[in-house]
Amino acid sequence: MKPDPILEEVWRTKDQLAAEAGYDVDRFFENLRTWVAAHPRSGPVIHNAEELRQYVVEEERKGAGTPAFVLRDKPNPDKA
Repeated sequence: MKPDPILEEVWRTKDQLAAEAGYDVDRFFENLRTWVAAHPRSGPVIHNAEELRQYVVEEERKGAGTPAFVLRDKPNPDKA
């Protein structure tokens, strides 16, 4: 079976967090609650695929008037 680098990273992280908690489930969740309190969310929380679809549509609608890049016929003399 071909190794999956994403799964391997998840397993390494799981092992590291478990070791930090002394393999104690209660301590693990206390560490998790402490981390969450110290790192509040800065973006939206998406609970399911439909919310994700709606979020993507809204973000695309917001950015529709903003070009991702500008095509210039001649080089910018200030950047030369």
